[in-house]
Amino acid sequence: AAFLILITVCSLAEADSDNYIAYYRRATVYLAMGKSKAAICDLSKAVELRQDFTSARLQRGHLLLKQGKFDEAEDDFKNVVCVWDAELRELRAECYIKEGEPSKAISDLKAAAKLKNDNTEAFYKISRIYYQLGDHELSLSEVRECLKLDQDHKQCFSLYKQVKKLNKEIESAEEFIREGRYQDAINKYESVMKTEPDVPVYATRAKERICHCLSKAAEAIKVCTEVLQLESTNVNALKDRAEAYLLEDLYEEAIKDYETAQANSENDQQIREGLERAQKMLKQSQKRDYYKILGVKRNAQKQEIIKAYRKLASQWHPDNFQSEEEKKKAEKKFIDIAAAKEVLTDPEMRRKFDAGEDPLDAESQQGGGNPFHRNWNTWQGFNPFGSGGGPFTFKFHFS
Repeated sequence: AAFLILITVCSLAEADSDNYIAYYRRATVYLAMGKSKAAICDLSKAVELRQDFTSARLQRGHLLLKQGKFDEAEDDFKNVVCVWDAELRELRAECYIKEGEPSKAISDLKAAAKLKNDNTEAFYKISRIYYQLGDHELSLSEVRECLKLDQDHKQCFSLYKQVKKLNKEIESAEEFIREGRYQDAINKYESVMKTEPDVPVYATRAKERICHCLSKAAEAIKVCTEVLQLESTNVNALKDRAEAYLLEDLYEEAIKDYETAQANSENDQQIREGLERAQKMLKQSQKRDYYKILGVKRNAQKQEIIKAYRKLASQWHPDNFQSEEEKKKAEKKFIDIAAAKEVLTDPEMRRKFDAGEDPLDAESQQGGGNPFHRNWNTWQGFNPFGSGGGPFTFKFHFS
């Protein structure tokens, strides 16, 4: 029967080559026979003869969509989509999803959700898109709208449980960060990666936040680098890695990260201040580094600093040396050790030094000389383990 119909419509099409209806009818016969390629050719001819032939465009759009020709299908749907047609908007949204344009898909689906009553499918799709994009909060909001319409909707309920669990873990982790409970935050973000292993954006965001929590420790460099291998312009990871580099005295690397971050976020004051500080610290490192003098890390506690100072002061006291050459070397070393202790145990002086300014450098101070730029005579009689008989006395504070 289909063959006889095909013969008839072929005769009509050949008799009148401008008869767009004949081409459309023959295309429907081809479709019934499973010959989609031939059907597309006739549908294209029908559209060519009449640009506003909606039925032909829709049929061709559906066929192209099935064949994975999303760009061409989108063109057809764009030409026929009526602002009031929910079904056509959903079809076009599907094309946008396939083409990697989620924002356009969301726009059409939101319109479809308003145009069609109880459109749970549209809300479900919107929630899925947001979830894949890493916006768990909006995903949760949309899937709740779906469940308001149908609380027994299986797909929406399953998605709701997943998003709610993930959302709760992320909120808990962020609360830990606000409270300064960084290890708890790290543990929680590790749980996030286990909860959602199939959507890469959540693993990346979790590592970014873990990187932030570790920004006061050298291991942050490794985690931040993992994030930057996936997102080379991730500003947060660049800032945190820069801070970690500074703790490791890798000033040039820190400057490079801050410059990359600044190129991608020009108006970020934190980046600007961090870059200036890193540049000062590089310049400072080429002079005198009090942390290196005492052999302690930049995040060393006061007790660690005092302990290191006592050990070195005892080791390098000039009275321990015999020859004049050795005494002179020890005197210089001892003065540097005393200066380092004075700066790093005074909160205000240490703050200035950490900001890239040497509080004992006469060049960086307004007026007055460097109190440590004295000769050894100034220090004679000094006892590093108690109050000395010299003009300068150290006092240890163990608070």
